Amino acid sequence: MTHARPAYSVYVRGVTLSLDLRVLLLLNERNEWELPGGRLERGETPEQCVVREIAEESGWQTMAGPLLDVWSHEPEPGRSVLTVTYGCLVLTPDAAPVLSDEHRQLGLFSPNELHRVRMHEGYRASVTAWLKAAPTVRVRGDQGMFLDGRWYPTAAGTTGACRRLAHATCCPCE
Repeated sequence: MTHARPAYSVYVRGVTLSLDLRVLLLLNERNEWELPGGRLERGETPEQCVVREIAEESGWQTMAGPLLDVWSHEPEPGRSVLTVTYGCLVLTPDAAPVLSDEHRQLGLFSPNELHRVRMHEGYRASVTAWLKAAPTVRVRGDQGMFLDGRWYPTAAGTTGACRRLAHATCCPCE
């Protein structure tokens, strides 16, 4: 007996948080909120894909962090998608995200607001996972961002305080 193998499109999505710990979501053509991201292109890694897609869809420059989840679903009948999600760090935290022409609306939602948002449960689980696992991040002026013992460059003029992404409280800097 021969079975037809389903053809999956691979989409890579990122959970990105603003400095005030709100999650970036985009409203799609089905009136559902989704994480920024898109189709994996030939020759690029999933990490490169999510960074590229977040920049295209919001203007935010990011760094892909840890893999959060992988699942398959059918967003529309007959269309199979494999979704890969990453926790992402915003390297331009003072820049407001900008809506691209790919989506109807852009929103920043606090974790407490997410239960009212119409979105796939896989996205909701990825957001929860990143909020629980997110590392301590320090942002100091033009010096950059300190994450897990290493400084990363951020956009010139970035300001901010110490942030533990998993909690809305500051952490000791020194």
